[in-house]
Amino acid sequence: MSLREPSSRTGSSPMARSTGEKRTPPWLHFAAGGAGGMCGAIITSPLDVVKTRLQSDLYRGRATLAAERPGFMGVLVRAALQFVDTSRLLVDIARREGTSALFKGLGPTLVGVIPARSINFYTYGNGKRIIAEHWHGGAESSMVHLSAAAIAGIITSTATNPIWVVKTRLQLESQLREAQNQAARQAAVGQVRTSSPTQHATPSAAGRTPDVPQRCLSTATLPRARFFQAQPPPQHPSTNALRMTLDIFRNEGIRGFYKGLSASYLGVSESTIQWVLYERLKHWQRRDEQLTWFQTVSSAGTAKMVATIITYPHEVIRTRLRQQPENGIRKYTNLVQTFRLVLREEGAASFYGGLSAHLMRVIPNAVVTFSIYEFVLMLGSSM
Repeated sequence: MSLREPSSRTGSSPMARSTGEKRTPPWLHFAAGGAGGMCGAIITSPLDVVKTRLQSDLYRGRATLAAERPGFMGVLVRAALQFVDTSRLLVDIARREGTSALFKGLGPTLVGVIPARSINFYTYGNGKRIIAEHWHGGAESSMVHLSAAAIAGIITSTATNPIWVVKTRLQLESQLREAQNQAARQAAVGQVRTSSPTQHATPSAAGRTPDVPQRCLSTATLPRARFFQAQPPPQHPSTNALRMTLDIFRNEGIRGFYKGLSASYLGVSESTIQWVLYERLKHWQRRDEQLTWFQTVSSAGTAKMVATIITYPHEVIRTRLRQQPENGIRKYTNLVQTFRLVLREEGAASFYGGLSAHLMRVIPNAVVTFSIYEFVLMLGSSM
């Protein structure tokens, strides 16, 4: 199977490339990107949930971190251990929260991915043509690809950031609720121990302390102890996307939907590197202006892997910035403050939290997305 390259004619004259590009309707990039993004998001949704939790500080106490080492080796060891955490967390989520929890946030993800991929592919596909025609004599180059990718990334991040904030909050909701319930249980146990008379027991006639196991609570304190034992920690109803959206708007205003936007802008470098590498890899593998399916997926997967490893720390910072405030207090406030706080409290290795799950998700996602994108462009250009 081969995929004819509809949008780039490296090796042809600039005029031929421009003419070939015009045969691809601008709206086709929009439709092809949306279709590819939708399929990729559905297939890799469970790994997206795992990745978000591994990036969050709510998971720190449950991760496999026994073999921590300083420096670069610590990053490598922690990344290797996260492959174990990824598999374990997939099973743990399904057992504790049900299989549906593996698709938590899929609705906002689809609502975000489809327009995000559509906007990104539309802006990039048409942007590189416009830039090449007006500023580069009609010929494409790495600089043309870089400029188009950067513009597409900025526009996409600005337009879709509110959706990603809602999705991240939904994926972290159960983890936050579990932490709150645990804190409530510990507070209840502490109050029961404080009310217990064993701390003030008086010696008996024989000079011995009364049998504490048999009479640990007096009659006066027993109802109070039963109250704390009988009352479960507060349970919060499961939040859907609409309720979460209204909650963010009510508590944080419009600005709440743009938490992590600075980190998203920083992440534009990832999509820029990915697009430039993808175009270069396709150029190196192209034979007679034909690309096989394997060449397309290998180019997409390799470009995504390299771009992700280089720019991954911004993913962790962005997730922390989008976390829901605990007890009304926001721990992470801005890009620089988050970077310094995570580095001081958790070390440099924490900037690669969830990398294994992320790679396991984004590489297949990129393969599916770009394969469908190129296939739809091929069909549209042949019509």
